[in-house]
Amino acid sequence: MQLNEKIGAIEAILFSSGEPVEEFRLAESAGVNKSELASLIKTLNDRYTDNDSGIEILKLGAKYQMCTRKKYAEYVKSAMESKKQTPLSQAAMEALTVVAYNQPVTKGFVESVRGIDSSSVINTLVDKGLLEEDSRLDVPGHPVAYRTTDTFLRSFGLASLDDLPPLEREEENRQQSLLEDSNEE
Repeated sequence: MQLNEKIGAIEAILFSSGEPVEEFRLAESAGVNKSELASLIKTLNDRYTDNDSGIEILKLGAKYQMCTRKKYAEYVKSAMESKKQTPLSQAAMEALTVVAYNQPVTKGFVESVRGIDSSSVINTLVDKGLLEEDSRLDVPGHPVAYRTTDTFLRSFGLASLDDLPPLEREEENRQQSLLEDSNEE
């Protein structure tokens, strides 16, 4: 397969998916190995940049996604006539932070850290696509554990959770203490 055909295959897969595609699945589907994939995506992104394209390919953890460039966001919003996104409330940011640094976690864990009922906040974050169900715990009641999504990474400009800023030491100690208390119960 020629270089342009490989690049075209990668571009077509990402475009048609609309969602992040696992690195191994993208490589396999395009008929390239994983080490070649990164080089081909860089070449494709370089082409987009050279042509001042409105799209780019982002790496989100072990996935890739074709997205619009931030500098064209206003045009996209206008064309889509999307409702203005309301900024996240302080409560939503707190809950999102608890989940991001401790995931997967239950609503009960988020509530124990925040000290207040967080059900509606968690539901809102799920509706916005920033959180998703991860699993159900094997304990009485089988509560749902939540984790952040690729939309969370993209929204906060992160390639992976490793890019989260470090927690302040006092907060880390508080969360560790709460985690130990919940494990003892």
